[in-house]
Amino acid sequence: MSPFDAARYARLLKGLEAIERPASDVFSRERMDSEAFAKAALELSARLAKLPRVDAVSQVAAVSDGNHLSIANEFGEAEGGVRYLRGQDINGAMMLDDRNPVFIPESEYDKLARSHIFRDDVLITIVGANTGQTALVDAAPEKLTANCKLGILRAKRGVIAPAYLHAFLAGRYGQSQVLSAKRGGGQMGLILPDLKALAIARFSEKFEARVAYVSILAHQTNRERQAHFGGVEAVLLTALGLGAWRAPESLSYVRQSSEAFSAARLDAEHFQEKFYSARQALLDAGAKRFVPLPELLIALTNGHTPLRHDLNVGDVPFLCAEHVTDFNMSYESDKRILLEHHHGELARTALRDGDVLFTIKGRVGNAAIAERVPGPVNINQDVGLLRFTDELPLWYIVAYLNCQFGKLQSEKMATGAINPFLGLFSIRQFEVPEFDRGVMEDIARRTQRFVSKTREASQRATQLLDAAKRAVEIAIEDSEAAALAYLDRVAPRVH
Repeated sequence: MSPFDAARYARLLKGLEAIERPASDVFSRERMDSEAFAKAALELSARLAKLPRVDAVSQVAAVSDGNHLSIANEFGEAEGGVRYLRGQDINGAMMLDDRNPVFIPESEYDKLARSHIFRDDVLITIVGANTGQTALVDAAPEKLTANCKLGILRAKRGVIAPAYLHAFLAGRYGQSQVLSAKRGGGQMGLILPDLKALAIARFSEKFEARVAYVSILAHQTNRERQAHFGGVEAVLLTALGLGAWRAPESLSYVRQSSEAFSAARLDAEHFQEKFYSARQALLDAGAKRFVPLPELLIALTNGHTPLRHDLNVGDVPFLCAEHVTDFNMSYESDKRILLEHHHGELARTALRDGDVLFTIKGRVGNAAIAERVPGPVNINQDVGLLRFTDELPLWYIVAYLNCQFGKLQSEKMATGAINPFLGLFSIRQFEVPEFDRGVMEDIARRTQRFVSKTREASQRATQLLDAAKRAVEIAIEDSEAAALAYLDRVAPRVH
């Protein structure tokens, strides 16, 4: 290669992440894809290799995965059934996501001994876009199982603390290995041999116990969050005397043709008896009238994704449906847009305090109020933005939208079976029940108080788990003594 060609070649490669690896390394991994040899992951792996002791997952835990069989009547009722976990039930929140549980008959559970799950098991998603999400089963029902999208790690007694194992896998060194080990084209995942081969940094029993203690404290705090959240959900129903109300599941029902024409819908799902029963229950509880949503709105719109824009580039957080849950939204988004988008074509969805975000695609019907917006923030097409007048208390409206009666309204108005969608036209058909002003203000006040407690507990739980993960990193990169000193500062023992 001439000096001219070499210089030109160097210019072409400038800015690219390129590394050299021995052929033996490539062949030993049986991989040739770039993900398996990412520079950052290799650097972290090299640090692990220098530690005095590193164990493979298979040395410290028994490893299996969930059920691979076809289960009849998989999605049953909770009563008399066994909780059946799926990949989406592990979402990085430390514990199991209980918002949309499914169950299987107990007779099916008895056939699945290898995928039974118990307290102190560590779960990890091994199939799909969220591969690597982890959870520690710190409290579990008597019977629990999962499908094949979850790996089940059962720490060997006396060998490693389950909470330490979880903290390591959830941290940077664990997640980096998962990212490198993922395989597949259309459906990425982690095969069990690769899961068993993941390296776990080992330290003194004292240090690992200290990390486990902080991790367990994080889970206990997160359980407090769940308790507060249960209080949030119960506020409106308790205040209206509807806590025991259950939606009927009628097999048949008759509707007038005029109803179908006025609704511009012909699908039977839209006219189910439970929707009419819910409306009557609210009237019986004292609803004066049902206020059409447009009467309460200043604005209703949704965002869009700027054409041909790389969402890794920009200074403005770009929120999607995944960032909005009942009563809460996260401003921490990896997706970004430019300020010129925010002030230009997306100016109408520039988020401000008091706006309500409402998920309109996928898991539809989650509502949250924007509070203390940290700066320029915007939304994509899967999220609706609602700006309300002060005719009804805002926290009351959001409490209604997130309760089972509001969720039924979202279900009624949604279209699409596999991937539900709520168009802005459908949202304009929503109605909000109006009760005595004092009742609505009391619901609003108590809902806001419970949400505040929930957020405080959630923040503390996240801080504690982050501290446990960071302590492992410090021990790897510096020393156990430095890591223990760090934990003494940020997460002192509670006596």
